[in-house]
Amino acid sequence: MPVLNRSAGRVLGPLVLALPALLVACTTEQPPAPPPADPAPVEVDAARDELAALTAAAQDRHLVAQYVYSQAGQPDRTIVFTSANDGSWRVDVPGGALGGTADVSMAGTADGLFQCALPSAGHSESASCVRLGDRDDVVPRRSDPRVQHLLTDWLDVLTDRRSPLAVAPADAPEGVTGTCYSVDSTSASLNAPLDVGIYCYDRDGTPTGVRTAAGTLRLAAPPGPAPATVQLAGPVVVDREPLDTAAPPTPDPSESPGAGTP
Repeated sequence: MPVLNRSAGRVLGPLVLALPALLVACTTEQPPAPPPADPAPVEVDAARDELAALTAAAQDRHLVAQYVYSQAGQPDRTIVFTSANDGSWRVDVPGGALGGTADVSMAGTADGLFQCALPSAGHSESASCVRLGDRDDVVPRRSDPRVQHLLTDWLDVLTDRRSPLAVAPADAPEGVTGTCYSVDSTSASLNAPLDVGIYCYDRDGTPTGVRTAAGTLRLAAPPGPAPATVQLAGPVVVDREPLDTAAPPTPDPSESPGAGTP
């Protein structure tokens, strides 16, 4: 037994002496510094706040403005946007129906949502309007030229912080001024709340340009003062369907009255 005690003492002795040094080393060693915080979420949140503020100003901005609308394979068109002091609006869209052969005017007033057919190559009759529903109703897809959304109801989506959007600062498209942001949808749904793209605004909320897959809209000149309210392009009729955006089918010669006659 004494031999065992002396052997244990020889083994434990160095450990006993080393233990305080180990404890001191553990207490003096500092934990590793945490990695630097990623600033991206802060920048993204700031961009989302900035865009929401600009689009809120755009909702309160009443004006008459002309925009150049460019689409691949088509000549440029002049879009006239009116945002009246009473909150009503109107967007005149050349080539907005019948495969680009008919001009239309989309309008939202206290009386509802309207599509007006304007005299043009594909519509030789005088101007007339069809009520599509209440002001906040959805335009039927087959009759929707879509460009009016960039200046009207999509402002509600851009202002709402609950909308499933990813926003980041972006460079202005060619010919467009203002502060620009890239907007993408974070929703897995096929029905995105708006068209993804680049949205640009002046400091006072004036929409200066939008670029999406459908085309590019850019402010053509300084806007003018707004009217008290918008006027529809023509009388409202009930015996006509709204014009479709697609071109009408080509008539089949074999079905013409004179087909097959000698």
